[in-house]
Amino acid sequence: MSTNNSIIYIGLDIGKTSLQVNLQNQNFSLPNSPAGHRKLIRRLKALAAPLLVVCEATGGFERHIVAAFHAAAVPVAVVEPARVRHFARACAQRAKTDRIDAQLLTEFGRRTTPGAQAPLSKSTALLRELVRHRLQLQDMMQTVSQHSRHLTVPALRKQNALLLRQLRTHLGKLQLQIDALLAEDAELQHKAQSLQQVPGVGLKTATALLAELPELGTLNRGQAASLAGVAPHARESGHWQGKRFIGGGRPMARKALYMAALVASRYHPTFKLFYAQLRQRGKPGKVALVALMRKLVILLNTLLKNHSIPLAN
Repeated sequence: MSTNNSIIYIGLDIGKTSLQVNLQNQNFSLPNSPAGHRKLIRRLKALAAPLLVVCEATGGFERHIVAAFHAAAVPVAVVEPARVRHFARACAQRAKTDRIDAQLLTEFGRRTTPGAQAPLSKSTALLRELVRHRLQLQDMMQTVSQHSRHLTVPALRKQNALLLRQLRTHLGKLQLQIDALLAEDAELQHKAQSLQQVPGVGLKTATALLAELPELGTLNRGQAASLAGVAPHARESGHWQGKRFIGGGRPMARKALYMAALVASRYHPTFKLFYAQLRQRGKPGKVALVALMRKLVILLNTLLKNHSIPLAN
């Protein structure tokens, strides 16, 4: 852990309607609106030293302010909430208010020096929104379908069937929007087609990975596994060795990789053999599948980087 005193770190706690800012030991709030974004950016632009805004991923509330920062060339780091929670515990910080959270994010920036997030291209940002909405609809369909098995009232069964048809129609239209976006963006289309060269990776998985892991093709092996949340973390102390575990990363990308790895473990010759060997060595099914996910994301990253599938895989 290091500090960088030449950079001004600005902690930003983002709420649905408000922004709590910690700037050079001063705390103030602004509305989470275009007018509030412009006012904050003007204040940040007046600073002479290099700066970095540090905020948490808040399930979507951060999207517009982060986009405004990118448009104004203001560096911003969007960090995982779990990392900040662990940091707060390490600092014995138990109280929690918007002001305290903003101050904590400032200190988190000073101590951990997170990197600024690269802005998404317009097409990738749109693809991410479409893909995430598709996932929400798929989850809704699964829930409605499960409920239908337990319904006995004819009127409810009819309403449930109608809802399922509406969701399927909506999903179909959404897929057409994704197809149209790929047709309009040659680079995204080429990447999607390249990823689908790997058995187990279909169009839905390819678009999900491009939306959630737009850095694919620019990473090293460790970075690719870490961003996807499939890098194993050791648990050792002296002679004791605990089970390794995965964590962090981007859960939606990990979900897409899981389904792809499941198919690859059955139909991709190399991955099928790799999975079988791990199982023969006594690895539990989930552990072997996570290892396959890690191998898969590294392969996909290498494929986009080199524009070909490595012969070793």
